[in-house]
Amino acid sequence: MGNHCVGSAKSSNASSPFVSKNPQSSTSNWSSNKSTKTTSTSLGNSVPASKTEASSTVSLESFDLDSLGTATKKFSKSKELSAVGLKSFSLNDLKIATSHFSSNSFIGEGGFGCVFKGWIDEHTLAPSKPGIGVVVAVKKLKKESSQGHKEWLAEVTYLSQLRHPNLVKLIGYCSEANNKLLVYEYMHRGSLENHLFRRGVQPIPWPTRLNIAINIARGLSHLHGLETQVIYRDLKASNVLLDLNFHAKLSDFGLARNGPTGDKSHVSTGVVGTQGYAAPEYIARGHLSSKSDIYSLGVVFLELLSGKRALEDRRSDKTLVDWAKPFLKDKRKILRIMDIRLEGQYSKKEAQTIASLALQCLHSDPKNRPKITDILPTLEQLQACKANNNHRNLRLDHH
Repeated sequence: MGNHCVGSAKSSNASSPFVSKNPQSSTSNWSSNKSTKTTSTSLGNSVPASKTEASSTVSLESFDLDSLGTATKKFSKSKELSAVGLKSFSLNDLKIATSHFSSNSFIGEGGFGCVFKGWIDEHTLAPSKPGIGVVVAVKKLKKESSQGHKEWLAEVTYLSQLRHPNLVKLIGYCSEANNKLLVYEYMHRGSLENHLFRRGVQPIPWPTRLNIAINIARGLSHLHGLETQVIYRDLKASNVLLDLNFHAKLSDFGLARNGPTGDKSHVSTGVVGTQGYAAPEYIARGHLSSKSDIYSLGVVFLELLSGKRALEDRRSDKTLVDWAKPFLKDKRKILRIMDIRLEGQYSKKEAQTIASLALQCLHSDPKNRPKITDILPTLEQLQACKANNNHRNLRLDHH
């Protein structure tokens, strides 16, 4: 295979829980601390549910990535991690679970490492042989990546304390010397990015796209509604993972951070993320708030509507938002952005409603963007109306 991920347990890892082998899955990531653009493959593939469920209303402990030394010491103590319901795996456990990180277990590679398919016992979570127990995704971080270590730490911090049907479950972790790994539920359909943009893949039907939009909004609503608000900061199609029934979950919390407190409107931070998805005020000034996530949500809405990538050509600054906005501002032209692979099989009313929400989410002034508590009910109302119409039609058919 010629991939450094495969073969030696000493030389692989992963940045995104589940990564695609598809070369088109790479996304352009950038940071305000580095003027150069870098490319990383950041695709999703999925996971099965762990038996441990924490309260969905838990408030997060304050966490600051700048306090890396303190946080590292804290999270190297297994008793503190087990207190929040995570399984502490040994490196040998995960070697067994993944057949020694073999090429047959390899799922893909991300910017900070590699992802492997593994198997564990459903009840004890002990490693098992392929095909026995439940399948999991094992993300293994590159030892040389300090950024990857920070993301590993952030992911453990947040996902150890968050449980919600629309967030990918973190089952456990491994921290032995320089080996840092994470074990997630396995999402069988992979990433939304794969299904929207990959050639030769069956296009996602419209009702499923609407459900995915609702799932994403529910995940964000949970994060933004916590006592200590969490800003996801990395909402994009490759981080939305799908189970067998196309139920969507948010994954990859390596860039997440706590939101502003008190009367502050934002937190100031270095700019990291993916081109085409980040809010303009965040790019320009490093101002991060829940409204930054709302902007990214608007971009994902556009991707669901159009079947086009947020950034089609990485050599160009022309984004999906730039192309779509003129159509969104004129109701008569909104349908021109629709994915031609849908072949007209969609509700015009629903498409126009989501397009209208997208336009509001993409407002240049964050104060004028809606809150997730305004967006989610609108989407759920569309689904409720559809269900009522289907029920009414069913009754008519029986008469």
